[in-house]
Amino acid sequence: MGLNSNRVEDFSSHENTVVRIQVPEALNPSMEIHKVCLPPKQTTFQKFKRRVSEIFFPDNPLHGFRNQTSSLKKLLLGLQFFLPIFQWGPHYNVGLLKSDIISGLTIASLAIPQGISYAKLANLPPIVGLYSSFVPPMIYSLLGSSRHLAVGPVSIASLVMGSMLSEAVSPTGDPILYLKLAFTSTFFAGVFQASLGILRLGFIIDFLSKATLVGFMAGAAVIVSLQQLKGLLGIVHFTSKMQMPAVMSSVFSTTDEWSWQTIVMGFSFLLFMLSTRHISMKWPKLFWVSAAAPLTSVILSTLIVFLLKSKSPNISFIGHLPKGLNPPSANMLYFSGEFLALAIKTGIVTGILSLTEGVAVGRTFASLQNYQVDGNKEMMAIGLMNIFGSCSSCYVTTGSFSRSAVNYNAGAKSAVSNIIMASAVLVTLLFLMPLFYYTPNVILAAIIITAVIGLIDYQAALRLWKVDKLDFLACLSSFLGVLFISVPLGLAIAVGVSVFKILLHVTRPNTMVLGNIPGTQIYHSINRYREALRVPSFLVLAVESPIYFANSTYLQERISRWIREEEEKIVANNETTLKTIILDMTAVTAIDTSGIEMISELRKMLDKKSLQLVLANPGGTVTEKLQQSKVLESFGLNGVYLSVGEAIADISSLYKAQQGQAHP
Repeated sequence: MGLNSNRVEDFSSHENTVVRIQVPEALNPSMEIHKVCLPPKQTTFQKFKRRVSEIFFPDNPLHGFRNQTSSLKKLLLGLQFFLPIFQWGPHYNVGLLKSDIISGLTIASLAIPQGISYAKLANLPPIVGLYSSFVPPMIYSLLGSSRHLAVGPVSIASLVMGSMLSEAVSPTGDPILYLKLAFTSTFFAGVFQASLGILRLGFIIDFLSKATLVGFMAGAAVIVSLQQLKGLLGIVHFTSKMQMPAVMSSVFSTTDEWSWQTIVMGFSFLLFMLSTRHISMKWPKLFWVSAAAPLTSVILSTLIVFLLKSKSPNISFIGHLPKGLNPPSANMLYFSGEFLALAIKTGIVTGILSLTEGVAVGRTFASLQNYQVDGNKEMMAIGLMNIFGSCSSCYVTTGSFSRSAVNYNAGAKSAVSNIIMASAVLVTLLFLMPLFYYTPNVILAAIIITAVIGLIDYQAALRLWKVDKLDFLACLSSFLGVLFISVPLGLAIAVGVSVFKILLHVTRPNTMVLGNIPGTQIYHSINRYREALRVPSFLVLAVESPIYFANSTYLQERISRWIREEEEKIVANNETTLKTIILDMTAVTAIDTSGIEMISELRKMLDKKSLQLVLANPGGTVTEKLQQSKVLESFGLNGVYLSVGEAIADISSLYKAQQGQAHP
């Protein structure tokens, strides 16, 4: 392949090498030129049906019903679809039950102290945390599709609920109203979650990107840990605010309330639980060490306080916890009044957070065991268990990562492990509640800190910085927003940054100049591939996004700039005159009327400059819309090609034929 040595720019210059070549030999002008075909004709209703199916039913959930003639078989498939227990239940056996009993009892040892602790985090009575570890797991075991998800209260949702509700209602000044709002928020969280699953709108939670959640959870973990200094230091009068400056100010302005007995006990057990956590992380087979640590700490600290209650009066403890099953709370749901909007808002925010965590955790462990978790079924299951929970004295629950990890490592085989866990909680509620009377509050603070410290994923933040600076900005915004403004606003800021990133990609799509890889018909970016060579008289541009009203003006301006810069370069280097602009539309998956208008205007503008605009490889939908709008007709016979290579080969042969006629 002959290179023109007069058209080589120095590699040491700021711009990449540009080598201009004659028409590549690989693109033989005599090669076959394929036609660009329109997609099969469809009615408007058929197009609408197909589009709705692609948006809302990408997994084709009813494919199992196809070609089924038996009504009994259809009924069974329907039961399996809505109640996954009918899918795995018939194959359940004693061997699986043994594994589930072991894993269920193991996570119960973790769920009981965590349930009490997280309820305190949400400013709710500790007993509500145990109630929430009984009814929701039972509901999930019937409806959920994950084998390893361990259901119960979680730290983030507890923190958000506590911070949002306490801004308007004091949990100590008006505990009954606060409890009503907590149950009502849980109800609306469940309705929101179930609605997303039923309407198959789960993509809404995708606006909480991984980067957003990394920053949000880290910030929430720091705030939660700082809030627990009240319990660790034995402070009585502590701020209810969640901002870091207010919390730290409250810590150091109440040094006279610090209790050395509480500090010694709290940090001793905190060190013990952090050590067991480190052991389990280093040696996964010893998962039971960290799983048993919270309950062991509760038992030991309760014994210490009971034996030394007369000598250590400064160590506060839980006190009386009522025995018995969950009392009904449907009559406490708050559907009218000045705080209804607050309950709805809190429900939606906690619903989104808990749903995101639950679905993500379920999918994580499903991928490890090579089975699939249905996201929409999970949304319905989590939503329905929160709706039922709100009517049985429970607050918002979801799948916990720490408990699910223990459940997985303990060898859980099905959702029966949740039933075993709930049964253990039931026994506790019925018979063991008096044993928690002397459980110190400081141990609950230590349990919470141990649980949330794992949410600080600094390695993920470092990866974000290396890979995507905008993602890191979303992460940092979320983290700082939670620390210094508030938990809900921190989350809102992070979502705003994520949405801005989406808008930036949509409104400012990537465009590039393509060159030919020598010896092939492949065209790639000349910035990415140093061996990619430009073809004389041609400027090949690629657009890497749909063309919409939001980016059509930008694309017209950016393409015009590419053309202007190319013409200036040709004049400066005395090169072959630019004749044809080829727009590679391989990545243009869709186009609207504004995009069509932009293509038409660009073609007219180039016509005035005696330049030809050619479209290469437009998609079926794009081609159809261009044809329906009559824009395709204006491009003529040599205006649309199946590939960039065919376009250059065919148009080059036309140029040579014209030159032969002009100079016989």
